[in-house]
Amino acid sequence: MWPATARCPLLGFAAWSGTGKTTLLKAVIPRLRDAGLRLALVKHAHHAFDVDVPGKDSHTLRKAGAEQVLVTSGNRWALMRERPQYREPDLAEELARLDQDAVDLVLVEGFRHERFPKIELLREVDDQRPPLFRQDEAVIAVAAPDGLQLDTALPRLCLDDADAVAAFIRDQVVAAR
Repeated sequence: MWPATARCPLLGFAAWSGTGKTTLLKAVIPRLRDAGLRLALVKHAHHAFDVDVPGKDSHTLRKAGAEQVLVTSGNRWALMRERPQYREPDLAEELARLDQDAVDLVLVEGFRHERFPKIELLREVDDQRPPLFRQDEAVIAVAAPDGLQLDTALPRLCLDDADAVAAFIRDQVVAAR
C-alpha cells in the first residue's frame, strides 16, 4: 500500500475541501514534534500557487525564464522548479524529492485518490460528498465529530482531539512500521 519511493512511514489526511485538514495538521504536528518525531509534509495544491514573493530577485528571475531557482541562506533553502506543462502531481514522484533519511514520518495533505495509508476527515456525510472509506481500502481510520453517525469498523478518532489523533499516529503508524 506504500508508494515505491516511500522509505519511511507515510500517512495522509484526506477529505473534501473545507473539512479541516490543515487545521488538524496544525494541531497534530507540534504534538508529534514534542514526541521526538522528525516530520516532513507534502501538500497537494489544487490551484496555481506561488511561494515566491513578487518583487524579490528570485521571483523576477524565475518570471524572466529561469526554469529552476534555488534560494539559499544560512537558515534554509528553497528550490522553485517550473513544470514544462501542467499535469497533476504524482505522490511517488513528489516523495522522491524529500530527504526521507532526515525524517521519521511523512505527512501528506491531499492526494486522496492515490493508494497509501490515510486518515479520512469527515464533518458530515451526504450524497454530494460520500465518505472515501467506502471505496478506499487505504483509509486506516476516520476522524469525525463525536456526534456524527458512521457505519464503519475502522478506528474512529475525534476530529477535535489532536492529542488522540497524534497518539494514534505514533502507535499505529510510526511504531507499526
